[in-house]
Amino acid sequence: MDRLSGLDASFLYLETPAQLMHVCAVMVLDPATMTTPYAFAAMQDEIAARVRDVPGFTRKVRGVPLGLDHPVWVRDRSFDIERHVHRLALPTPGGYAELMDLCAHLASLPLDRSRPLWEMWVIEGYRPEEGAGEKVVVFAKMHHATVDGVSGANLISHLCSLEPDAPPLVPENVPHPRDPGRGELLGRAVIGTATRPVTLVKVLKPSAELITKSIGRARQGTAMAAPFSAPRTSFNGTITSHRSIAMADLDLEEIRRVKKVTGTTVNDVVLAICGGALRAYLAERDELPESSLLATVPVSVRDSSRRSTGANKVSALFTKLGTDIDDPLERLRMLAERNRHAKEHHNAISADALQDWAEFAAPRTFGLAVRAYANLRLAERHPVVHNLVISNVPGPPIPLYFMGARIDALCPLGPVFHGAGLNITVMSNAGQMHVGAIACRESMPDTDALVRHFPAELDRLSAAVDAGSPDGAR
Repeated sequence: MDRLSGLDASFLYLETPAQLMHVCAVMVLDPATMTTPYAFAAMQDEIAARVRDVPGFTRKVRGVPLGLDHPVWVRDRSFDIERHVHRLALPTPGGYAELMDLCAHLASLPLDRSRPLWEMWVIEGYRPEEGAGEKVVVFAKMHHATVDGVSGANLISHLCSLEPDAPPLVPENVPHPRDPGRGELLGRAVIGTATRPVTLVKVLKPSAELITKSIGRARQGTAMAAPFSAPRTSFNGTITSHRSIAMADLDLEEIRRVKKVTGTTVNDVVLAICGGALRAYLAERDELPESSLLATVPVSVRDSSRRSTGANKVSALFTKLGTDIDDPLERLRMLAERNRHAKEHHNAISADALQDWAEFAAPRTFGLAVRAYANLRLAERHPVVHNLVISNVPGPPIPLYFMGARIDALCPLGPVFHGAGLNITVMSNAGQMHVGAIACRESMPDTDALVRHFPAELDRLSAAVDAGSPDGAR
């Protein structure tokens, strides 16, 4: 029996009609590289053949009687590819604006929990530039209970290859989950409930020690930024289900050059660019707060986790983005120092701390609490926990091919939350850094107004590096 981990299940409990807990990806494909001309029916059939024996694509959620324990995964015996892979065409003129509007609409739709928690839309007729060749776009959506950044990439690798006619990059095979009986589910749930107090005692001691150490770090000025210390912005309130989406591309080699010259990391540079773009966006609207915005940055703990099960193996750290600093180089230096302290603080925390505590999320009460929080609009009443989520996902250094079509852009999009209605995700891909921003439409109607600042902020940072460093020449 394949039981969801507490962290995986928490993403199910967090979901409401407005707070949708799926992650998305926009893949722009060049069909000219395909060994046979593009045809939707052939692509759908090939996807079906590749996912048929992959549990991540063919399993669905089954609840435990009386909600006594987290749900389990079972195989969908009536799996039908036509319920998961769909065909759409962009309205004319089929440009970037039409694509973003359509993707935002698709991101606003919930997944059907009676089936495996993923869908793809093959979108035809995309012309990124006037006079350019027609591209095919795949908009993919998977529930966060099924994947995190790393496991999502592993799952998609079943559909990608290194050459147009090469076999897929298939990870190690995983057995399909079996379908347990009602009695077994109930029995295991009763045992798990009875032993929960013992588990709680094991978790409390290291957590108490962590709090003591964190207080000491705060006094020394070496702690990561604290939650509930963020200024309020227009995208920090109660969200709706409507989404807005935008994308941009950055030169990965230029980011690496800035990193090398300044002695920082790629993540430091990305966060500095994010901080500058957010500063410019808020300043344009006379909304720039005096104190810095605070971001939650997910961190993969897959390599250090003791747990062998669960799709999500992540932790998180908080970092101030330096939106109160105009000079891009000064912002980068500040971020590098704060991120170093934040990483040291984060490394002192057990890799499984978040997963351990998530085991105590009660299915019924957790869901009721989330809905009450949304209905009472509590996100607008208490101090802001964090302003947004920023994820940096390492991608392939060489071109990949999806069903034989070269992936020109691979842009992931994470969920947004009540109180933090903006998510920025960046992913490297064959020399480019693709930026994806998704927001609650009522909070940020024009996400492109933010994203268009990213290339400009990289240019500003590059110019500042060249002006301030004798060896910064290109």
